[in-house]
Amino acid sequence: MAELKTRKTNASVTKFIDSVEHEGRREDARVMLKTLEEVTGQKPSMWGDSMVGFGTYDYTYASGQSGSYFKIGFSPRKRDLTVYLMDGTDKYSKQLAKIGKHKTGVSCLYLPRLHTLDMDALRKVLTESWNAPAMGQ
Repeated sequence: MAELKTRKTNASVTKFIDSVEHEGRREDARVMLKTLEEVTGQKPSMWGDSMVGFGTYDYTYASGQSGSYFKIGFSPRKRDLTVYLMDGTDKYSKQLAKIGKHKTGVSCLYLPRLHTLDMDALRKVLTESWNAPAMGQ
């Protein structure tokens, strides 16, 4: 069975965000950090070298693979700010339509600059996702 590569680390979240090269993406990462701290009531942790996660959950897939992962998180990627909703994005399609321009994957929400979005609508999605069971849980 393949070993999970992305694990919780002791690296500094602040240092990671401060190292984001693109000024706008760095600013968005700071906004998302503050937003998720408020939504979750948790302190962030680095997962791997580029993901900021909040909380943890244990999972076991039908294949027998099991482990722990963050419950909600984000990464300031080169093209977009990626938000990880570990309960999936499908059930939020109506709410996500209200936030503005975005793209989705199974559990990824790809966001352009945050100042172009309805942050109240986004906060509602983040709060619902935080309170929902994660996939595989």
